Amino acid sequence: MSEPRDPRYGADPQLTQPLPPVYGRPAHDPWASGAEQDARAGHGATQGGGQGAGPYAGAWQGAGDPAAQHPWGSGAGSGAGGRRERRRFSGGSLVTGMVLAALVGAGAAVGTDALLDGGGAAPAAGGSTSSSVIVNDQDEVNAVTAAAVKASPSVVTISASGGGQNGSGSGVIIDDEGHILTNTHVVTLDGTTSSPSLEVQLDDGRVLPAEVVGTDPLSDLAVLKVDAQGLTPATLGSLDDVNVGDTAIAIGAPLGLAGTVTDGIVSTLNRTITVASSAAPSTPSEGDGEGEEQGGGNDFFFNFPDEDGGSGGRTQGSSPSVFLNVIQTDAAINPGNSGGPLIDTDGEVIGINVAIASAGSGTEAGNIGVGFSIPVDTAQRVAVEIINNGRATHGYLGTSVSAAPGADGRSRAFSDGAAVEQVVPGSPADEAGLEVGDVITEFDGHRIQDASSLTAAVRELPAGGTGAMTFVRDGEERTADVTVGDAEEQQ
Repeated sequence: MSEPRDPRYGADPQLTQPLPPVYGRPAHDPWASGAEQDARAGHGATQGGGQGAGPYAGAWQGAGDPAAQHPWGSGAGSGAGGRRERRRFSGGSLVTGMVLAALVGAGAAVGTDALLDGGGAAPAAGGSTSSSVIVNDQDEVNAVTAAAVKASPSVVTISASGGGQNGSGSGVIIDDEGHILTNTHVVTLDGTTSSPSLEVQLDDGRVLPAEVVGTDPLSDLAVLKVDAQGLTPATLGSLDDVNVGDTAIAIGAPLGLAGTVTDGIVSTLNRTITVASSAAPSTPSEGDGEGEEQGGGNDFFFNFPDEDGGSGGRTQGSSPSVFLNVIQTDAAINPGNSGGPLIDTDGEVIGINVAIASAGSGTEAGNIGVGFSIPVDTAQRVAVEIINNGRATHGYLGTSVSAAPGADGRSRAFSDGAAVEQVVPGSPADEAGLEVGDVITEFDGHRIQDASSLTAAVRELPAGGTGAMTFVRDGEERTADVTVGDAEEQQ
């Protein structure tokens, strides 16, 4: 299977990187009824460490939070309101040529001790439901403050060490049994270790050892577990309640600055990004028969912090790729926010921060208002599978496709669909009746513009899941329901 022939075709490719899977023993019946609580700001120490080898070089990472459908309760509405909406609450109501950077290193590469001992608000001590968010004037509390106060008790900072590297990131408590959702690249220190030593600092200041329940490189998500009482699980929302223009709030530890709250808007939904990952298994994408779609005309970099706090960007053109559909936001997200939550004005988690685009590489890289977050629905599904089964599954279609030029084939700059070049005999695509020459334009509710967007949409489904597919054959639009296979079985 060949990747799109012309890198100009297709949506803006963005890159996110998953790491080697470290599957642990899943917990049984992970979520009781305590899942409907808030996400909270983490307080983790940044640790200086050397650059790791491979595409994830850089010792700082962040954790993420999932949204489980049954276990974590249903999250209600999204934050309404446009850009930086400021609702007032009375006291007591607190309730391109771009570079894509993984939000690794929640404690970006600035010295750990400096960040830990430096200024900044200390986490609130005492009750597990208290928040570290400082509110001096409770008579003038805006929507962002109220949401941060509600969510911050569920946000943690994760410190990881192994293979001579140290790093920190962000994470989200997802149940009262101690499960925490984060990014794979945080747990594995950008792929430098499969047996990390992990500590988690809660928002109330407690520091606890953590173990890996499982990692999922294809989604760059991982689940950790701590043994503690009095935890505050996050309240998980739903992408169905999120609109472009809604207020979006990021909580985490950018550059090691734990408990940082930033806000912006949801810039767009269903953005497809491509992330190079040395940890990604050789599962075939829908655009490449080798299972490793390499960086094309637009190579991207991860914004890896170096020992001095700078960003050591690395090209991702030579590694296998991970394909994700994400929320794009202009809320300030930086290295160290990895794995932390993106929330709405109700304080509900709508996404797990995973990557950013940057205008430069090396020390010039940084936030430019283009950040990416894994939708909570996807994170929830993956986390549930990891906890119940020790691993998550991803769909497989069985086609080789390339970007179909837009404007009825006349455009050389824009694509509009995935043109089928090959159908694997006996594959889900074959059983659905796809033929060479067909152009897939929609899959499971996602508009398809190229091979990357098709792969992301297919892998978003679990193995055995069914998605509605729209395709064009000889100028006629057709539909078919496809039951996808298991991508991992194709290795």
